[in-house]
Amino acid sequence: MYLPGSYLPALLLLVVCMLCWGSWANTQKLARSLSFELFYWDYVLGTVLSSVAFGLTLGSTGDLANGLPFGASLSQAASHNLGLALFSGGLFSVANVLLVAAIAVAGMAVAFPVGIGLALLVGTVGNYLVLPAGNPKLLFGGMTLVAVAIALDASAYRRLAAAKPPAAQPASARLGILLSLACGVLMGLFYPFFAKSLAGPGNLTPYSGFFVFSIGSIVGTVPVIAYLMRRPVRGKPVRAAQYFSMPGHWHLFGILGGVIWSVGTMFNFVVAAKPGLVGPAVSYSLGQGATLVSALWGIFIWREFQGAGPQVQRRLALMFACFLAGLASIAAAPLVP
Repeated sequence: MYLPGSYLPALLLLVVCMLCWGSWANTQKLARSLSFELFYWDYVLGTVLSSVAFGLTLGSTGDLANGLPFGASLSQAASHNLGLALFSGGLFSVANVLLVAAIAVAGMAVAFPVGIGLALLVGTVGNYLVLPAGNPKLLFGGMTLVAVAIALDASAYRRLAAAKPPAAQPASARLGILLSLACGVLMGLFYPFFAKSLAGPGNLTPYSGFFVFSIGSIVGTVPVIAYLMRRPVRGKPVRAAQYFSMPGHWHLFGILGGVIWSVGTMFNFVVAAKPGLVGPAVSYSLGQGATLVSALWGIFIWREFQGAGPQVQRRLALMFACFLAGLASIAAAPLVP
């Protein structure tokens, strides 16, 4: 199977991961006629199809010294490692549903920096405890800057909402932030469980692990989305019949979103799995630079902060500066003893 051989290709894969993780939600924004609940069924389908495609290609060719091929890895995997990957996928799915709900309520420029930024903090600590790697001062110093960026983004959004006339103020401002925070806590917890499934006797490879992870995401999706279809956070209840009656090309938005996210996730997993390279803590942290990418999409393409006053704009500028400095610090952590 393929794994990167040195830091430079690993860093390039993490940059692609960051772009994919920060951009997949544009497919939800493009599917404006769809409720996010219907969108998410196709999104999960896209992740499963992608995991199979990666397993049968990059996961089944290349250097055998890096690990067993896709099929052989699945057949010899220990039950507790399969359980860890399944649980990780289910946990991620619940978190990601909350993220998609937060995007529907508050937009990408809020949901990602608050939700995924918080996930970065929780996940980096968890991954570092599982497998310490990278200079801790640079790693956790970068995390501190990211935490400041999260606070600035939430503050800018609340100030933007408060500055609008009462009739134009979004009643969902508080809900959007709460959904993002809940997403962040759960999103930060899934990765350490997945990292554990790649270690020890009967371990999974990143490719076979991602396939099991995607199955777990289906298990986690069914009850949560079924509940939200009956009690949506926004709009009217959604019926299952609507999914099957909508035009066929509408399904492509969700599938494409799942594929884009999966490309980023697969690259992140293979970088984290390479022994002695960067480790899961740095790999996860750099991937969550997606918060910066998504904020750029939300602010400059989708105009989610249109009409913001000077104080809000200053907060957003400072947020970007903190994110960039934090990510630079995290990227340097594997290079400094």
